[in-house]
Amino acid sequence: MSTFTFNTTKSILCEPGVCKRLGALVKDQIGDKVFLVTDPGLIQLGLINPALDSLKEAGVTFEVYSDVVADPPAHVVEDACAKARALDIDGVIGFGGGSSMDVAKLVALMVGSGEKLDDIYGVNMVRGKRLPLIQVPTTAGTGSEVTPISIITVGESEKKGVVAPALLPDLALLDAELTLGLPAHITAATGVDAMVHAIEAYTSTSVNNNPISRVLGCEALRLLGGNIMTVVKDPKNIQARSDMLLGSTLAGQAFANSPVAAVHALAYPLGGIYHIPHGLSNALVLPHVMAFNAPNCLNEYAELAPYVFPELATVTDLQDRVDQFIQKTAQLSRDLGLQTTLREMNIEESALETLASEAMKQTRLLVNNPRDVDEQAALDIYRAAF
Repeated sequence: MSTFTFNTTKSILCEPGVCKRLGALVKDQIGDKVFLVTDPGLIQLGLINPALDSLKEAGVTFEVYSDVVADPPAHVVEDACAKARALDIDGVIGFGGGSSMDVAKLVALMVGSGEKLDDIYGVNMVRGKRLPLIQVPTTAGTGSEVTPISIITVGESEKKGVVAPALLPDLALLDAELTLGLPAHITAATGVDAMVHAIEAYTSTSVNNNPISRVLGCEALRLLGGNIMTVVKDPKNIQARSDMLLGSTLAGQAFANSPVAAVHALAYPLGGIYHIPHGLSNALVLPHVMAFNAPNCLNEYAELAPYVFPELATVTDLQDRVDQFIQKTAQLSRDLGLQTTLREMNIEESALETLASEAMKQTRLLVNNPRDVDEQAALDIYRAAF
């Protein structure tokens, strides 16, 4: 048995409509005064209203911070922390996609411990304790509700991570009702994002790649692959939505312990420079990174393929199975209605060298890739995606 560590969120509650009980859960887990971090889109859609009503009914005092944007810059984190510090809060709720949950983690940590953002970038740089934290995902994609990771945009476009067990929440609430109103393109892109988490966790060369993560990755892909087309075509299907949300969480648990690699490393500059949503950024480069990696992880891709596409179980030649896996993965994005080339995202070919250079800064991720990625390899992958 290999030596490894597996950490995850203390408690996970999976129940459609559970946010209608958020107030009682906050009373039990946090206290009487909370800081809720979300984004303006959820406010406008009214998705957050049942949760706020529940807090009011339970007598919980709350402040809503709704200035989170995609790929949140450091100044948003600092602003949220400043507002939270002035309120003498008991704890924090993250409500939304990965950006809101990532900011919520850092608010809980920095307000609780007094640490500064510049001092905690990197792996295991956190020294203090955070405030109590509940995470409520509204997309089936990031898995941030079960990861010890927060990704922030620094400067113009560089992505930096804070990675430490202290960021793992106390409670994750998986309420599929919150995902019913998601537009099809967000449902599709976040779903592919979750699939990337499972694939990269399974093939990660991290010394902490472990049997638990691999099992979780397989089950995540079964749930995600079996339901992603359904939720795009039949968005009110609550069972399929629940399966997607659970699949996303399982994939999050997998990569939280067996870290992701080159797909994410090459996706980050697309988000940082061009503000392409993270899930779509991953989808754009996924099949091309898989094709690059295939010589080094043929067996692993062959093992994963039938979880996503069950018909591939009958393909006995491993190379043929993996080739079809990559082709079907690329076709899946097209069938889901996602853009599939960098050209479609109005990225000029002359920018590809800059993207490759920026991707090289993601050393924390590239070290986990099953095949070494240098700047020329990154450029070749971007060209294939162009």
